[in-house]
Amino acid sequence: MAPAAFRSASMVDQDASAIPPWVGRSIERVEDAALLSGGGRFIDDLGTLPGTLHAAILRSPHAHAEILSIEAEAARRAPGVAAVLTGEQVKALTASLVVGVKAPVECWPIATERVRYVGEPVAIVIATDRARAEDAAELIHVEYRACAAVLDPLAALAADAAVLHDGFPGNLASDRSFRYGDPEQAFADAAHHVSIDIRYPRNSCTPIETYGVIASYDAGEDAFDVLANFQGPFSIHTVLSRALKVPGNRLRLRTPPDSGGSFGVKQGVFPYIVLIGAAARAVGRPVKWIEDRLEHLTASVSATNRATTLAAAVAADGKILALDWDQVEDCGAHLRAPEPATLYRMHGNLSGAYDIRHMRVRNRVVVTNKTPSGLNRGFGGPQVYYALERLVQRIAISLGLDPLEVIKRNLVPANAFPYRTATGALLDSGNYQEAVARAVGHGKLEELKARRDEARAQGRLYGIGLTAVVEPSVSNMGYITTVLTAAERRKAGPKNGAQATATVALDPVGGVTVHVASVPQGQGHRTVLSQVVADVFGLKPQDVRVNTEIDTAKDAWSIASGNYASRFAAAVAGTAKLAAERIAARLARIAASQLNVEPGDIVFGSGFVASKHNPENRVAFSRLAALGHWSPGSVPDDAGQTIRETVFWTPPELTAPDDEDRINSSLCHGFIFDFCGVEIDRTTFETRIDRYVTMHDCGTILHPGMVDGQIRGGFAQGLGAALYEEYAYAADGSFLTGTFADYLLPTTAEVPEPQIIHMETPSPFTPLGAKGVGEGNCMSTPVCIANAVADALGLADVTLPLLPAKLAELVRGPEPEPPTGQSRAAPAREGDRRLHGEGGATVNAAPEQVWTMLLDPRTLQAVIPGCQRVDKISETHFRADVTLGIGPVSGRYRADVELFDLDPPHAVTLRGKAEGALGFGGAEGRITLDPDGKGGTRLRYSYDAAIGGKVASIGGRLLDGAMRVIIGQFFAALAREAGGGAPASDFSSFAWLQKFAALFGGRR
Repeated sequence: MAPAAFRSASMVDQDASAIPPWVGRSIERVEDAALLSGGGRFIDDLGTLPGTLHAAILRSPHAHAEILSIEAEAARRAPGVAAVLTGEQVKALTASLVVGVKAPVECWPIATERVRYVGEPVAIVIATDRARAEDAAELIHVEYRACAAVLDPLAALAADAAVLHDGFPGNLASDRSFRYGDPEQAFADAAHHVSIDIRYPRNSCTPIETYGVIASYDAGEDAFDVLANFQGPFSIHTVLSRALKVPGNRLRLRTPPDSGGSFGVKQGVFPYIVLIGAAARAVGRPVKWIEDRLEHLTASVSATNRATTLAAAVAADGKILALDWDQVEDCGAHLRAPEPATLYRMHGNLSGAYDIRHMRVRNRVVVTNKTPSGLNRGFGGPQVYYALERLVQRIAISLGLDPLEVIKRNLVPANAFPYRTATGALLDSGNYQEAVARAVGHGKLEELKARRDEARAQGRLYGIGLTAVVEPSVSNMGYITTVLTAAERRKAGPKNGAQATATVALDPVGGVTVHVASVPQGQGHRTVLSQVVADVFGLKPQDVRVNTEIDTAKDAWSIASGNYASRFAAAVAGTAKLAAERIAARLARIAASQLNVEPGDIVFGSGFVASKHNPENRVAFSRLAALGHWSPGSVPDDAGQTIRETVFWTPPELTAPDDEDRINSSLCHGFIFDFCGVEIDRTTFETRIDRYVTMHDCGTILHPGMVDGQIRGGFAQGLGAALYEEYAYAADGSFLTGTFADYLLPTTAEVPEPQIIHMETPSPFTPLGAKGVGEGNCMSTPVCIANAVADALGLADVTLPLLPAKLAELVRGPEPEPPTGQSRAAPAREGDRRLHGEGGATVNAAPEQVWTMLLDPRTLQAVIPGCQRVDKISETHFRADVTLGIGPVSGRYRADVELFDLDPPHAVTLRGKAEGALGFGGAEGRITLDPDGKGGTRLRYSYDAAIGGKVASIGGRLLDGAMRVIIGQFFAALAREAGGGAPASDFSSFAWLQKFAALFGGRR
């Protein structure tokens, strides 16, 4: 019997003698034929209307600066340019984006008056094609006044920290405290107190397809038509229509048939929908924008980084009595909706898989000069479970207990489901003890422990990590309102639920079509939905056609629509089942009248609708399904129409936060128990995973092959977070990981095959009994590996990512100073692009001639690579326009250089700065000219330089090699101008033009 929470009176039987149900079988994916043969239809594959223009975005090279002026006339006059919009023009066409908390703060899709992160849009160029738009963007000159940048969330709260928004005093956007049970008494009575401090780093998901938007504006209708690879939630539709200053019914938002991955990130495309929509309105023509990879890494969205202090009150036997959470969430430069969703999504699950009845929580949300944060796979889970499961291991070590025993001692009892957590989550079903036992047995944990003992006996570094987590899915739309007080919530009105939408339709020849308001990014929606609906109608999956595109002007949708929080299997597929069952119940009444039997005697199977007791008494499904089109008059009055059924389903278990701030953040909760063995190389400190076992209970499994695929994908991304991935920033806020050469991702060579074990305890709250499964290993894998590494090295604290250099320093201490008398590089701040160099070269001209050349603007223009123009402002002040390219990027710069401490023709000191599309730089250096005794000049130099902005993000791997080429170009040109032959070759690899590069282009 199906649980009452979802069982419908319209449910009908399927033919038990027919083929087994399609649900639960790993049938061939419908999507793969097109995707694997290049037939996918992604946003950049789709045609555009005649006259469509293309956009390029000029972005800030500074993390924090005032905008003093923007000179855009040269760009506006460039060939093919239709318009150049800056913050003031965009602001006039739009309204502020919704801020994630109630505060007097404005949030625009483009910088106005001030920039607050590297990559923030400053101007948008619209031209006949992308190349012309990008060329014109380089002609825009922006003058900035740099401000102090704040990057660390705890430092952002300091009294002397730079303030990003006046409406967020002290950079604090929200500060809420919560209390559940009696934590004070629990801590007072506890035998032990154990605490841990965690700094969870900032990282992001990196889909193969970046953001894309095509927008048009109809002035006659005052309406927008937008195609974007936006994944939802479609609550953002309201944010978009408000920002574009039109009613919701005048914003048509569509999604392409295919999306090249998302993992949550494509929720963050919405500010660009506003920006491109405003551009389309300004030029009166459709505008298309496709993000490039450097833009995506630098300025799309990333996961939040979080500073957490977590303390536990612990009994002598390891039972956790209470938790005390202090979380400081870094949401970046702007608190855009739905943030601080990442912090509050897990609020009901702060006790994880454990039975802990007392809790104290303080949640603070801060802004910093980093990319605004957004949804990333497992959002909120990795940050919570890294702290909680590291604490559990710390408890075991502190009390001298086996970590597995501490986990088992604290699990929610098997007979307690549905189980209400202290903070309000309703854990729907499970048997965590049985799942752990299966994992330990099938995964051979004892064998792994023996391998560890053997390795350690041989002097090798080997460790085992364990973790137990609850994976929430189908988010309650009301959880975000927990950031408000109960009084504020009462004033605003209740917000809750997780409404899913599905439409099933029958065509005039009996064909079945399913439409859902959920945007797939590779999860196999079309395959699974065809299985679900085929089972209801007794058909084959190939008889069912599925459409997953969303068009808000035509389709049934709600604010909860979209694909996020692992809601597809549990909510969306289940809703399609309910819609199919309603039509099936009506068809059963029609069939009963035709076959002269009772409706209860009707079964569906093998393409027929038949009598259960007399299978030969039957009618073809296609004939029956077409009846509503061809002969509606013959349909019994009590049957109702059978052409189309749309179901809006929301579970009653998802209520708004109560007055005590308890919130059931999600509808259903899977369980994961992972353990792994790792070995650390004693020389390189590289981590190698020896075995990884992951046990999943995700309720009813709809398609085993795709479930395992989701687990493997989540595991790969969790592995990346554990060992490789981190958004890195210099002290001035420059972004340092803007290419895949610096933002490292695991490849197939680094990802081992996990051993996947399943257990199924169906959810009583979902139509199919399914729970989410796509995000869990992003939550469990990082901390499982960290626990294993800490076990291998005997460390109390480990910080992600677990880079070899970081582990080596933890074990060995800092690198020792070099022996006295040996040269060493100048110290640099960690993560900073700071340069020091010295060297020399020989030029075939006398010092007096070289001196004159260095002070002659025409000569400098001729010898500096990429120089367009040099103006002599005074005898010791020059201004130049230079275009230089390194690797995948190129840019135009305006540079100012001043000379002082002149000792003609022997020595001069140069000081300069440059600003451009590629970044900014500054340098100071001393140059000396001495006769070489052969009629030439021996040139010596030393300099200190620093770079920032976009150029810093492409990394040193490209910069050093490019400088060698540019250096050679400079000396060859200088020698030609001096009338000599080839320049001497005895100059260092960081030679003369590296100085000029730092000055004119901010280059390393």
